[in-house]
Amino acid sequence: MTDEPIDAIDIAERHPGLAPNVRGALWMLASALAFSVMTTLVKYLGNDYPAALQTFYRQAAGFVILLPIILIRGRAVYATTRPWILFFRSSAGTIGLILSFYAFQKMPLADANALSFTRTLWLVPLAAFVVREKIGPLRIAAALVGFAGVLLMVRPGSSGGFPIGLPALAMLTSSFLFALTVTGMKVMTRDHSPTVLLVWAATLGLIFAIPGAALTWRWPHPADFGLLCLMGALGTATQACYIKGMQIGDAAAMAPIDYVRLVFTAAAGFLLFHEVPGPWTLAGAGVVVVSTLFITWREMQLARRARR
Repeated sequence: MTDEPIDAIDIAERHPGLAPNVRGALWMLASALAFSVMTTLVKYLGNDYPAALQTFYRQAAGFVILLPIILIRGRAVYATTRPWILFFRSSAGTIGLILSFYAFQKMPLADANALSFTRTLWLVPLAAFVVREKIGPLRIAAALVGFAGVLLMVRPGSSGGFPIGLPALAMLTSSFLFALTVTGMKVMTRDHSPTVLLVWAATLGLIFAIPGAALTWRWPHPADFGLLCLMGALGTATQACYIKGMQIGDAAAMAPIDYVRLVFTAAAGFLLFHEVPGPWTLAGAGVVVVSTLFITWREMQLARRARR
């Protein structure tokens, strides 16, 4: 892992004059990096630990990380007026996590990430109709251009694309579930702190992951146990940064920023698993990067105009 996203976050926090969407974008970049390292570990451990079992260890590690906060703050950290939304988010998120882990284990990292971005198709309309955010044409265009880059890379139905089998269907289903959880999170951040949302997600996620783990249980080797714990810690960091980014910025504006993890995972797949991206993959990734840079640049320009 590099230090650039963390440094960028520090810069944003020291300069409150930056627009909320710019600061949110920096948190999203940090989330993308942590997520990419986590999915690399998911694939690396996939031959010995099924997706449901990995999900349990990921949730258990996240719960342990947050346990000191739970012990110090007690019941206050579980204070909520809408528990059923939290139950729905955690159940959908746990199922989505199992399905996505399965896809990351069975598919090249870049391809699995490409399919995961189909949730953008759902995030924009859900942000408009559920969260009631105002969505301008530039934000819609940025999301659509980024998704066009994904389609360019995947080229579904062509001889150069990958077949739509069980792993791909699992990722598509996971993407829809995650779009629902992200929208629910945006609703909850209006009157819930990120800590409360993290603690609820960690607690319920661990509980909901137990049945799947029981069916596929095996004790890990010591080295694997350390990697599983690291995977869980990165998962918690991913979620914390993502919640913070979505809390600060608009959901529709933050969605394109998440595309940068496609570049991170493509690099990891090449360096660690000898997955060589083809020309269409590289072209699609380029479109994704351009759309991400454009939305960030656009928000910075708007922030400068607002300060004049």
